[in-house]
Amino acid sequence: MITSLYAAILAIWICYLSVQVIKQRRKHQVSHSDGQIEDLTIARSAHSNATEYIPIGLLLLMLAEFNGGPMWLIHVLGVVFVAGRLVHGFAVLNGVMPGRKYGMIATFSSIVILAILNVFQVLCATVA
Repeated sequence: MITSLYAAILAIWICYLSVQVIKQRRKHQVSHSDGQIEDLTIARSAHSNATEYIPIGLLLLMLAEFNGGPMWLIHVLGVVFVAGRLVHGFAVLNGVMPGRKYGMIATFSSIVILAILNVFQVLCATVA
């Protein structure tokens, strides 16, 4: 299953982002929330954004694959989605606004295309 590759990569990414939060919590001795520490707020923002977008992106990718989407298209959309998540996350952690913008463009583009592909696949299966 193609989606497994992208899910594994993004699972590692979420772990990386989690470690960034843990490092800030330890550094500033904050046990919950953000303690009004900017570095911790930033790390939590990068992590929470990833956990908001990754599940729906992977779900749509998996469904498109299960519904018989072309393997090349599943890979292209998987790569774009992963790239978008990585670019966005690194940009948030490093305060690079253009990176955040391009990361979200890649993320939204892949999610919207996957949503349209899934609707098209369902409609075609219903008609056939």
